[in-house]
Amino acid sequence: MWPRFSFNDFRTIAHYLGVLIVCFAVAPGVPFVTALLLQEWEPASRYLLTVGICLTIGTAMRLLMPTPSRLNRQQAMAVTGLAWIVLALIAAIPLAMSNHYNTYTDALFDCVSGLTTTGATCVTNIDHMSMADNMFRFVMHFVGGMGLVVVALSLGLFGRRSSDASLYASEGRSEHVVPNVVQTTRFIARMAVTVILCALVPIFLVLLVTGMEPLRAFLHGLWLSISAFMTGGFSPMSTSVMYYHSAVVETLLMVVMLLGSINFALYPEIRRGRTDHFFHDLEIRTGAMWLLLMTAVLVATLASAPLFNDLPEMLRNCAFMIVSAASTTGFQTVSANQLTTTFSSGAFLVLAIVMAVGGGAGATSGGIKFHRVGIIWKSFVSTVKSALFPASARVVVDYHHIGRRQLRPEVSREALTVFTLYVITYVIGTLAGLAYGYDAMTALFESVAMASNGGISAGISGAGMPLGLEIIYILQMWAGRLEFVTLMALIVEIVVSITPDRETFSRLLNRGK
Repeated sequence: MWPRFSFNDFRTIAHYLGVLIVCFAVAPGVPFVTALLLQEWEPASRYLLTVGICLTIGTAMRLLMPTPSRLNRQQAMAVTGLAWIVLALIAAIPLAMSNHYNTYTDALFDCVSGLTTTGATCVTNIDHMSMADNMFRFVMHFVGGMGLVVVALSLGLFGRRSSDASLYASEGRSEHVVPNVVQTTRFIARMAVTVILCALVPIFLVLLVTGMEPLRAFLHGLWLSISAFMTGGFSPMSTSVMYYHSAVVETLLMVVMLLGSINFALYPEIRRGRTDHFFHDLEIRTGAMWLLLMTAVLVATLASAPLFNDLPEMLRNCAFMIVSAASTTGFQTVSANQLTTTFSSGAFLVLAIVMAVGGGAGATSGGIKFHRVGIIWKSFVSTVKSALFPASARVVVDYHHIGRRQLRPEVSREALTVFTLYVITYVIGTLAGLAYGYDAMTALFESVAMASNGGISAGISGAGMPLGLEIIYILQMWAGRLEFVTLMALIVEIVVSITPDRETFSRLLNRGK
């Protein structure tokens, strides 16, 4: 029998959602301070209003159950699943009030894209957007890349009554960097801030040398660093990374994107001096071979394309686009128009496949993940061995992932299940694109970009896209960020809870007679 939510369960869920909403008030608080410092008074009023809305709604929801019980696994999944869309609905308010979005739905699309670190956008005239509005977009990348629950856990906002492990796992993470969940979340936060600051300095200096004014160079450096490490893809300029015309900036961003797409649980292996564990890890080996193979294939498919001036330029751009796609960041060194007109169909498909696979598990990247691809390959090897060996033989397949492990049936089953769910979601989005009149390759590419949180656009997503398709893409981004299980569990539990059980249904029938 499916578990059902009681009235007290709903009150408990509302309480912890309220905690997250109150916590989220810090997000619009950052652009509010930015607006004050830069004397952008109109944006300041919008973000002050949003802070007030967060505090009011969040406090009211917390009061629904002042002393909540400890969260169980089902409640934790509900809190996590709902938080991503509820916070996006609130975050869309100040952006919708600006003059850069045609509708509230466009602003909501951008907020879901920002929080899920997809990077697709519906903004108009972004080159003239206020600094405060741009700051908010990248704050959403930071909060979403870290994970809404990870941020709350690291600050201890759920208190001692919360089920830390259930909350942590419900956001698509299962491996602990250190034994304690709260310590793990704080380690991730410290590492993210450290990498972003280390990336900011050289990018800032490069932009200064190229002639950008200091304040603008600092903000662009900060925003690009956040977007790269959180594998988000938002850019302060409409032409993405192409705006900077800098091989140095592109190289720095590639390094940061790669750092953001590596499983955070592997970093302590390097810190402890166990580099052999790091380089023998299934994820690292799978990812390295995959990136090298796909870069070579992309170069081969673009060899005859009249897009680049020489071989070094083509190699640099191919490497950048592969890293951007694999990390599911979404930075582009070619425009959407060039993707659909100048790129060969083979190159176009390569980028879609790379985005579909994604980066490392337990990192900020999306997609199916290197770890699952490696597990599926190991499962294939196990199946072949079982067929070749005598029936009496016991086939054992090992792999290295933070220590040597034995391939278990439940691990293979989980990898295949998530793989299948991603493929189904890619197909659904593709069919939706076809229904709205787009060609098959473009519809497939855009669907993969949304569900994998990849963000590289072939030109469908943007201001003026059909409303129905926009809603489907929002759902794809939401589902992809939570890796389906949390969202599916939430939907099932809500449907079961609002559907009368057999006894209630029988009583209603008897009463009607």
